[in-house]
Amino acid sequence: MGSSYDAVIVGGGHNGLVAAAYLARAGLSVLLLERRDELGGAAVSEVAFPGVDARLSRYAYLVSLMPRSIMEDLGLSVNLIRRRVSSYTPDPRAGGRRGLLVDRLDPETTAASFALVAGGPSALAAWDELYGLTAHVAQRVFPTLLEPLRSRDALRDLVGDDDAWRLCFETPLGETLRSSFDDDLVSGVVLTDGLIGTFASADDASLKQNRCFLYHVIGGGTGDWDVPVGGMGAVSGALADAARAAGAELRTESEVLHVDRDAGSVTWRDASGEHTVEGAYVLLNAGPFDVEGEQPEGSQLKVNVLLSRLPRLRDEAVDPVRAFAGTFHINETASQLQRAYDEAASGQIPSLPPCETYCHSLTDPTILGPELRAAGAQTLTLFGLHMPARLFREDHDAARAAALEATLRSVDSVLAEPIEDIILRTPDGAPCLEVRTPLDLEAELGLPGGNIFHRDLSWPFAEFGEEVGTWGVETEHPRVLLCGAAARRGGGVSGIPGRNAAMAVLGR
Repeated sequence: MGSSYDAVIVGGGHNGLVAAAYLARAGLSVLLLERRDELGGAAVSEVAFPGVDARLSRYAYLVSLMPRSIMEDLGLSVNLIRRRVSSYTPDPRAGGRRGLLVDRLDPETTAASFALVAGGPSALAAWDELYGLTAHVAQRVFPTLLEPLRSRDALRDLVGDDDAWRLCFETPLGETLRSSFDDDLVSGVVLTDGLIGTFASADDASLKQNRCFLYHVIGGGTGDWDVPVGGMGAVSGALADAARAAGAELRTESEVLHVDRDAGSVTWRDASGEHTVEGAYVLLNAGPFDVEGEQPEGSQLKVNVLLSRLPRLRDEAVDPVRAFAGTFHINETASQLQRAYDEAASGQIPSLPPCETYCHSLTDPTILGPELRAAGAQTLTLFGLHMPARLFREDHDAARAAALEATLRSVDSVLAEPIEDIILRTPDGAPCLEVRTPLDLEAELGLPGGNIFHRDLSWPFAEFGEEVGTWGVETEHPRVLLCGAAARRGGGVSGIPGRNAAMAVLGR
């Protein structure tokens, strides 16, 4: 280990690895420091349950925002599979005995499902119109995420469609949904993309929900969400291999204690003691720094489960294999989402928490061992909405238990059997179920306030004149750059801020 490097990277999540790979490939000396005993941050695959042969995408679980160009630049060998089924949503108004199925390869079934749930063809027509507008925005905006920042007006000119611009950038999402859809359930399915990890109402004047919605519909220029074969760890593993092959020094179990932002020195600790190194540049793949008055707050409950089989549905017309192959929405009508927000804002755990699940093993059975596959076992990843960190701060353990109980009750409300009855158990008899609150994510991954985006997502354009032409990673300290989710155009498993931070360094 040297005493100085061209770049010292704080945090070994996927964005830090992207930055390390780009910089090392350009011939720079790079040291990356990661507090945990493995690289990847939230993009990892882990054995969650002792003695059970299953590697779960424990935190992040799908990929949409990672540009193919990054994968090609770094020579990543990662197989991403496109999901056929976009979503299935049991209709709580019918006790879950019918539901909305969106199958991108079966337009006839999708149309029949819309007609059944919404009472006619108008909802599907409005759906197609809205997502036609987001597809236009995706095609125009997504490529700009790898370019220096444009001004708001320049990006608007690039989008070139006033209706599409207003939908994503100006009109509160709730207002758009009320003018587009008469059906509460269809509105809710759209709205969920604006509330993932974001504590906001549909009509929030800050447009936090719009920013979240935007990043969920522009990935890859299409908005599709893909499954990484081998789990999220396959993505981070490939990035770590690329960085090492290029000559980057990657150190785990190395906790950064202090960054001198003016001198560019980084003090860190490992098993052998404390060390200090200097970097011509310091790249922070961590929470936001030097943001006055900002207190990031996550707003989600993450539950991982192993099941002996898929649960039976109350909707007998839909095969569970098809229903769980996409995003399975639970109690996420627009009115239910608003009710849950109101309850959480008043300090209560939502009485019927809105949540969504996905079965990774249906698309990628390789994450299960041979015996589990042969027995028909399946994984289930659940993401609960409107569970802000504030609900857990007074009595974390009690609030976590209450949130899990309410969430399982919500899940059971749309199934034909209690999900608890089909949860697998470890060799010592413990249920194969784990739950993570925002406070857990803060402690385990260093996410500020448990916020999966490190802080509220930002617009993908320069909001201040001096930002035009920058990479959106700069700080007030010239030698310090953000290379993680806290950067402008950060958030999600994308590698974009890591790559952009590397471009900022190389451009200097």
